[in-house]
Amino acid sequence: MYSKEGFVLIFVLGLVSSSWGFLEHDSWITVELQHSLAANSESFSFRGNVTIPSLNSGLANVEQPDLSTADLDLLKKLALGNEFYRLKATVVYSNGAKAQFITSNKACRLLQAQLNDVLWVSLDPSGYVTGITVSQDTAPATVECTQEDVNKLVETQFSTDVLIRHAELAPVPDTAGFIQKVEREREARERGEVRDNRGFFAKYWMYIVPVVLLVFISGATNQDGAK
Repeated sequence: MYSKEGFVLIFVLGLVSSSWGFLEHDSWITVELQHSLAANSESFSFRGNVTIPSLNSGLANVEQPDLSTADLDLLKKLALGNEFYRLKATVVYSNGAKAQFITSNKACRLLQAQLNDVLWVSLDPSGYVTGITVSQDTAPATVECTQEDVNKLVETQFSTDVLIRHAELAPVPDTAGFIQKVEREREARERGEVRDNRGFFAKYWMYIVPVVLLVFISGATNQDGAK
Protein backbone atom coordinates (compact mmCIF):
# COMPACT_ATOMS: atom_id res chain seq x y z
CA MET A 1 0.00 0.00 0.00
CA TYR A 2 1.18 3.53 -0.78
CA SER A 3 1.31 6.27 1.80
CA LYS A 4 -0.43 9.58 1.18
CA GLU A 5 2.88 11.20 0.18
CA GLY A 6 3.56 8.36 -2.26
CA PHE A 7 0.20 8.80 -3.96
CA VAL A 8 0.74 12.56 -4.27
CA LEU A 9 4.21 12.12 -5.82
CA ILE A 10 3.02 9.52 -8.34
CA PHE A 11 0.04 11.72 -9.25
CA VAL A 12 2.31 14.72 -9.88
CA LEU A 13 4.68 12.63 -11.99
CA GLY A 14 1.71 11.43 -14.00
CA LEU A 15 0.63 14.99 -14.71
CA VAL A 16 4.14 15.95 -15.82
CA SER A 17 4.52 12.93 -18.09
CA SER A 18 1.11 13.56 -19.66
CA SER A 19 2.22 17.10 -20.59
CA TRP A 20 5.20 15.71 -22.53
CA GLY A 21 3.04 15.01 -25.54
CA PHE A 22 4.54 16.98 -28.40
CA LEU A 23 7.21 14.46 -29.35
CA GLU A 24 5.40 11.31 -28.24
CA HIS A 25 2.19 12.24 -30.05
CA ASP A 26 3.76 14.71 -32.49
CA SER A 27 2.36 18.15 -33.30
CA TRP A 28 2.89 21.16 -35.53
CA ILE A 29 4.00 24.76 -35.09
CA THR A 30 4.14 27.89 -37.22
CA VAL A 31 6.78 30.59 -36.96
CA GLU A 32 6.16 34.14 -38.16
CA LEU A 33 9.39 35.94 -39.06
CA GLN A 34 9.84 39.70 -38.74
CA HIS A 35 13.07 41.62 -39.19
CA SER A 36 14.43 45.02 -38.26
CA LEU A 37 16.23 46.81 -41.09
CA ALA A 38 17.19 49.93 -39.16
CA ALA A 39 19.92 50.22 -36.55
CA ASN A 40 18.81 51.03 -32.99
CA SER A 41 15.15 50.70 -33.94
CA GLU A 42 12.39 48.64 -32.35
CA SER A 43 10.40 48.60 -35.57
CA PHE A 44 10.02 45.18 -37.22
CA SER A 45 8.49 44.37 -40.59
CA PHE A 46 7.14 41.14 -42.03
CA ARG A 47 9.70 38.77 -43.58
CA GLY A 48 7.90 35.44 -43.98
CA ASN A 49 6.27 32.36 -42.45
CA VAL A 50 7.65 28.95 -41.52
CA THR A 51 5.32 25.98 -41.07
CA ILE A 52 6.56 22.77 -39.45
CA PRO A 53 3.72 20.23 -39.85
CA SER A 54 5.55 17.54 -37.87
CA LEU A 55 8.07 18.14 -35.11
CA ASN A 56 9.23 14.55 -35.34
CA SER A 57 10.01 14.66 -39.06
CA GLY A 58 11.46 18.18 -38.93
CA LEU A 59 10.30 19.05 -42.45
CA ALA A 60 9.44 22.72 -42.88
CA ASN A 61 7.63 24.86 -45.44
CA VAL A 62 9.12 28.34 -45.81
CA GLU A 63 7.35 31.21 -47.56
CA GLN A 64 9.26 34.48 -47.93
CA PRO A 65 8.37 37.17 -50.48
CA ASP A 66 10.93 39.18 -52.41
CA LEU A 67 12.43 42.17 -50.68
CA SER A 68 11.44 45.57 -51.97
CA THR A 69 14.04 47.98 -53.31
CA ALA A 70 13.65 50.10 -50.18
CA ASP A 71 14.23 47.08 -47.90
CA LEU A 72 17.31 46.06 -49.89
CA ASP A 73 18.73 49.57 -49.53
CA LEU A 74 18.16 49.47 -45.76
CA LEU A 75 19.84 46.07 -45.52
CA LYS A 76 22.85 47.32 -47.49
CA LYS A 77 23.06 50.34 -45.21
CA LEU A 78 23.16 48.03 -42.19
CA ALA A 79 25.97 46.03 -43.79
CA LEU A 80 28.04 49.11 -44.63
CA GLY A 81 27.64 50.36 -41.07
CA ASN A 82 28.72 46.97 -39.67
CA GLU A 83 25.39 46.78 -37.84
CA PHE A 84 23.40 43.78 -36.68
CA TYR A 85 20.48 42.32 -38.59
CA ARG A 86 17.78 41.39 -36.05
CA LEU A 87 15.12 38.75 -36.53
CA LYS A 88 12.00 38.28 -34.41
CA ALA A 89 10.38 34.83 -34.46
CA THR A 90 6.87 34.30 -33.08
CA VAL A 91 6.06 30.63 -32.49
CA VAL A 92 2.41 29.55 -32.53
CA TYR A 93 1.62 26.08 -31.15
CA SER A 94 -1.26 23.85 -32.15
CA ASN A 95 -3.07 24.70 -28.89
CA GLY A 96 -2.91 28.44 -29.65
CA ALA A 97 -0.09 29.27 -27.23
CA LYS A 98 2.60 31.67 -28.45
CA ALA A 99 6.27 32.27 -27.70
CA GLN A 100 8.57 34.96 -29.06
CA PHE A 101 12.33 34.90 -29.68
CA ILE A 102 14.78 37.48 -31.02
CA THR A 103 18.07 36.59 -32.68
CA SER A 104 20.66 38.68 -34.48
CA ASN A 105 23.58 38.38 -36.85
CA LYS A 106 25.88 40.72 -38.72
CA ALA A 107 24.13 42.19 -41.76
CA CYS A 108 27.43 42.00 -43.63
CA ARG A 109 27.50 38.21 -43.26
CA LEU A 110 23.96 37.97 -44.59
CA LEU A 111 24.88 39.93 -47.71
CA GLN A 112 28.05 37.92 -48.25
CA ALA A 113 25.94 34.74 -48.10
CA GLN A 114 23.57 36.15 -50.75
CA LEU A 115 20.65 36.17 -48.29
CA ASN A 116 21.11 32.46 -47.50
CA ASP A 117 20.69 31.66 -43.82
CA VAL A 118 19.95 28.79 -41.45
CA LEU A 119 17.17 28.95 -38.87
CA TRP A 120 17.88 26.72 -35.87
CA VAL A 121 14.82 25.70 -33.84
CA SER A 122 15.71 24.16 -30.46
CA LEU A 123 13.16 21.95 -28.69
CA ASP A 124 13.04 20.69 -25.13
CA PRO A 125 12.13 17.02 -24.39
CA SER A 126 8.43 17.95 -24.27
CA GLY A 127 8.52 19.49 -27.73
CA TYR A 128 8.32 23.15 -26.76
CA VAL A 129 10.62 25.64 -28.48
CA THR A 130 13.38 26.89 -26.19
CA GLY A 131 15.26 29.03 -28.69
CA ILE A 132 15.50 30.18 -32.30
CA THR A 133 18.76 31.41 -33.79
CA VAL A 134 19.81 32.47 -37.27
CA SER A 135 23.24 31.88 -38.79
CA GLN A 136 25.10 31.40 -42.07
CA ASP A 137 26.74 28.21 -43.27
CA THR A 138 29.65 29.88 -45.04
CA ALA A 139 32.43 31.72 -43.26
CA PRO A 140 32.62 35.46 -44.01
CA ALA A 141 35.18 36.56 -46.57
CA THR A 142 35.85 39.77 -44.64
CA VAL A 143 34.90 41.07 -41.22
CA GLU A 144 33.36 44.27 -42.58
CA CYS A 145 31.58 44.94 -45.84
CA THR A 146 32.79 47.46 -48.38
CA GLN A 147 30.78 49.09 -51.14
CA GLU A 148 32.20 46.49 -53.50
CA ASP A 149 30.87 43.68 -51.29
CA VAL A 150 27.44 45.30 -51.18
CA ASN A 151 27.35 45.68 -54.96
CA LYS A 152 27.86 41.91 -55.32
CA LEU A 153 24.42 41.21 -53.88
CA VAL A 154 22.23 39.82 -56.65
CA GLU A 155 19.52 38.02 -54.68
CA THR A 156 16.30 39.74 -53.66
CA GLN A 157 14.74 36.91 -51.66
CA PHE A 158 15.82 35.07 -48.53
CA SER A 159 16.68 31.39 -48.89
CA THR A 160 16.28 29.75 -45.48
CA ASP A 161 17.05 26.23 -44.30
CA VAL A 162 15.21 25.20 -41.13
CA LEU A 163 16.98 22.77 -38.82
CA ILE A 164 15.40 21.34 -35.67
CA ARG A 165 17.60 20.54 -32.70
CA HIS A 166 16.04 18.01 -30.29
CA ALA A 167 17.16 17.95 -26.66
CA GLU A 168 18.29 14.60 -25.33
CA LEU A 169 16.20 13.27 -22.46
CA ALA A 170 18.21 12.30 -19.39
CA PRO A 171 17.55 8.97 -17.64
CA VAL A 172 14.41 9.11 -15.48
CA PRO A 173 14.65 7.58 -11.98
CA ASP A 174 12.28 4.74 -11.10
CA THR A 175 10.40 6.77 -8.50
CA ALA A 176 7.41 4.44 -8.30
CA GLY A 177 9.65 1.42 -7.71
CA PHE A 178 11.58 3.24 -5.00
CA ILE A 179 8.35 4.21 -3.21
CA GLN A 180 7.16 0.61 -3.32
CA LYS A 181 10.45 -0.60 -1.85
CA VAL A 182 10.28 1.94 1.00
CA GLU A 183 6.69 0.96 1.75
CA ARG A 184 7.56 -2.76 1.84
CA GLU A 185 10.47 -2.14 4.20
CA ARG A 186 8.30 -0.01 6.49
CA GLU A 187 5.57 -2.66 6.64
CA ALA A 188 8.17 -5.37 7.32
CA ARG A 189 9.61 -3.36 10.22
CA GLU A 190 6.14 -2.90 11.68
CA ARG A 191 5.55 -6.68 11.55
CA GLY A 192 9.00 -7.42 12.95
CA GLU A 193 10.06 -9.32 9.84
CA VAL A 194 13.21 -7.33 9.13
CA ARG A 195 16.26 -9.60 9.26
CA ASP A 196 19.81 -8.48 9.83
CA ASN A 197 21.85 -10.19 7.09
CA ARG A 198 25.13 -8.57 8.02
CA GLY A 199 28.21 -10.66 8.76
CA PHE A 200 29.54 -11.40 12.26
CA PHE A 201 32.19 -8.66 12.21
CA ALA A 202 29.77 -6.09 10.73
CA LYS A 203 27.35 -6.78 13.59
CA TYR A 204 29.81 -6.79 16.53
CA TRP A 205 32.76 -4.66 15.38
CA MET A 206 32.10 -2.10 18.12
CA TYR A 207 32.80 -4.84 20.72
CA ILE A 208 35.67 -6.54 18.93
CA VAL A 209 37.78 -3.46 18.18
CA PRO A 210 38.16 -2.27 21.83
CA VAL A 211 39.20 -5.78 22.94
CA VAL A 212 41.82 -5.99 20.19
CA LEU A 213 43.18 -2.57 21.13
CA LEU A 214 43.41 -3.55 24.82
CA VAL A 215 45.26 -6.76 23.95
CA PHE A 216 47.66 -4.85 21.70
CA ILE A 217 48.35 -2.20 24.35
CA SER A 218 48.82 -4.83 27.07
CA GLY A 219 51.28 -6.75 24.92
CA ALA A 220 53.31 -3.63 24.23
CA THR A 221 53.39 -2.78 27.96
CA ASN A 222 54.59 -6.28 28.92
CA GLN A 223 57.40 -6.10 26.38
CA ASP A 224 58.59 -2.77 27.80
CA GLY A 225 58.53 -4.21 31.34
CA ALA A 226 60.57 -7.23 30.30
CA LYS A 227 63.30 -4.97 28.97
